[in-house]
Amino acid sequence: MPYFTEADRSFMTMALDEARLASDAGDVPVGAVVVRAGEVIGRGRNVRQVLGDPLAHAEMVALSEAARFLGSWRLTNCTLYVTLEPCPMCAGAILQCRLGSLVFGAADPRAGCCGTLYDLPGDRRFPVRVRCRGGLLAPEASRLLGDFFLARRKKRRG
Repeated sequence: MPYFTEADRSFMTMALDEARLASDAGDVPVGAVVVRAGEVIGRGRNVRQVLGDPLAHAEMVALSEAARFLGSWRLTNCTLYVTLEPCPMCAGAILQCRLGSLVFGAADPRAGCCGTLYDLPGDRRFPVRVRCRGGLLAPEASRLLGDFFLARRKKRRG
């Protein structure tokens, strides 16, 4: 089990807050924050439904905001906190921006590419590797997702 600090818990709590906002807007509750030197420089939540954009995952939104803040696509000294293990697209973006490290909440058995189905950030065939730690506040992140999909199924049954 990875070691997490109180600062890690605080930043993941911020990501959970972003996930709740996504859920309130009708999107899958995934949230993310990018941190550099103890400061949040990027925030994101799923806005795929809101924007009608398949690329608008929480991680992508947060990484883009952080890059704009820094004026650079390189996020080497940054940590991304995200409530759900990143998918292949987001894991690829994490590699492309040279992210320093990743902390995620719940593992994703269907699409997780940071240790569950694949481990893109740790794959030695890529020129960059990103340190990943998972499981931080996983029960809270899983509960948000479970509640969201349960409500969606109930609504469909009507």
